[in-house]
Amino acid sequence: MDKLGEQGSQRAGKAENVSELDKTHQTPGAPGREPIFMLPGAVLALCGLMLAIHLAQTLVLNPEGQNALLVWFAFVPFRIIDPAAFPAGIWPLFWTPITHAFLHANWEHVLFNTVWLAIFATPLARRYGTVPTLIIFAVASVAGAAAFAATTLPNLQVLVGASGGVAGLTGATVRFMFQPVIVARHPETGEVVPLGRKLATLRELFTQSRSRFFILVWVILNAAVPLLPLLVGQSVGIAWQAHLGGFFAGLFLVPVFERRAR
Repeated sequence: MDKLGEQGSQRAGKAENVSELDKTHQTPGAPGREPIFMLPGAVLALCGLMLAIHLAQTLVLNPEGQNALLVWFAFVPFRIIDPAAFPAGIWPLFWTPITHAFLHANWEHVLFNTVWLAIFATPLARRYGTVPTLIIFAVASVAGAAAFAATTLPNLQVLVGASGGVAGLTGATVRFMFQPVIVARHPETGEVVPLGRKLATLRELFTQSRSRFFILVWVILNAAVPLLPLLVGQSVGIAWQAHLGGFFAGLFLVPVFERRAR
């Protein structure tokens, strides 16, 4: 009876091992387990929110509602000079430096910003996580709005679009995207294992050719936007100030989260 019991338990143990192996091999390939979207949660949330807001703006709101949306959530720095000219006076300046990032002029505008965000925010979100990505986006949006205000006042100008925040995510990603991949050998197998890329110092950004080229092209192209009306004969409607302000905000802010990650 004891031998039979031992044999039975051994068989049961083998069956459990086989069952566990089967589960291990079957789970990755099981239908319905792969995510539909491969974007990180923070990136997917930002893209989805921008698209949903613009969809509601164009399909749900009438012209009066669209105008009210701009009055309350677009960034209008002229409120500083003449608060009485706008509903709620100066108060919307406390939230519009961020909320303007979720409003867009047209579908081309929102789709371009969504694709741009997905490209540059994805590696950042995978490196630092959701909260740092959202903080960089928000701070860069505020920095872009501040740069816009500093260069447009005392004229009446309205700022909408996520380009300042996305530019900040771009600037943050530039700090590591051009760095060489650090590798190591696995202590048991000897296999070469990629460990990632280190965050570049400011000196390294400008001594390495690829990162230096990217930053210089970025600055030159955006700084040249004010000259475009001389060539095309009309205003181009590109908030180059927000691009530059947001980009450098992300470039300088990201080391804070690098230290926390370590």
